[in-house]
Amino acid sequence: MSDDPLQIKRIHHVELWVGNALQAAYYYRRAFGFELYGYRGLETGSRQVTSHALRQAEARMILSAPLSEEGELAEHVKRHGDGVRDIAFEVADADAAFAAAVERGARPAAEPHDMASDGVTVRRASVFTYGETVHSFISAPGGAPDLLPGFEQRQDDRGEAAAGAGLLLIDHIVGNVEVGKMDHWCDYYQKVLGFHRYITFDDKDISTEFSALQSVVMSDATQTVKFPINEPAEGRRLSQIQEYIDYYDGPGAQHIALLTDDIVTTVKALRAGGVEFLEAPKAYYETLLDRVGEIDEDLAVLEPLDILVDADDEGYLLQIFTKPVEDRPTLFYEIIQRKGCRGFGKGNFKALFVAIEQEQERRGNL
Repeated sequence: MSDDPLQIKRIHHVELWVGNALQAAYYYRRAFGFELYGYRGLETGSRQVTSHALRQAEARMILSAPLSEEGELAEHVKRHGDGVRDIAFEVADADAAFAAAVERGARPAAEPHDMASDGVTVRRASVFTYGETVHSFISAPGGAPDLLPGFEQRQDDRGEAAAGAGLLLIDHIVGNVEVGKMDHWCDYYQKVLGFHRYITFDDKDISTEFSALQSVVMSDATQTVKFPINEPAEGRRLSQIQEYIDYYDGPGAQHIALLTDDIVTTVKALRAGGVEFLEAPKAYYETLLDRVGEIDEDLAVLEPLDILVDADDEGYLLQIFTKPVEDRPTLFYEIIQRKGCRGFGKGNFKALFVAIEQEQERRGNL
């Protein structure tokens, strides 16, 4: 069998299933600077679901909400709250990708079918991954369009809203799974989807005095798509991973990392839009340069913004994490800028954990 059975080209979009797509779209447009470019709902003939398609450079999101209390979407929102349902790939051939994945052991979520409107036809199929999350395979002659059939094109009139926040694309997406299930899902991505183990972290890398986790980063053959998978490790208190699983009522996508080429400008824009970020521990910046070496940025600029820095043999990265963007302590976002470094901020794990545990303690869940 091919080492790249799916022939993935890119992450086409991430679809969130939410309780109110109109209000969620307003938040992502105003807070994160996304642009509305597509809509489906009652006005377009969609009787069961309404969706808003958002984009910023190459990062695309679809926010979908149920139009009644019946059906899978409504049940999903009732159980999990707002969360990631579909991490959709553009592939060379949706039928071939689906057949290869199912042959290798994937559980089908939707058989290959046509999506067609306004003279545009797209093939789509999907399989399940951890929890109730799915991966869709999308293909079309000449490449899959950003706006899928069934959506009506919309022009975003944001008035004085910022014309984007400098977000470029989805860098990676992190999944949280139950204790003892990390290796199962890593094997799934390797056997079924043709991914490979990119980096492994254990509880010695990611721990505090209270909690810990283990993580493996899975990557496709071209390293275009990267999925860290986390499971809780034994600790004195409730792990942030277990807190997520408890409140999401099962495994799911914990956070989406969005790439920028100017994290200072991006974070300032996001803060101005109302995005809340985790605070770095007070002593973090005292020894930062001793750990990572010389960087281009001024610490006097990074510290007030709580931007973290880590380095490897190929360069360094800058990153920051939002607080959960839902009422439940589940989904959040990472903003990341890479300057050669291809890692995931291993040197920041302890600082990140401390910051998350401070929030857990405020919620009464540590």
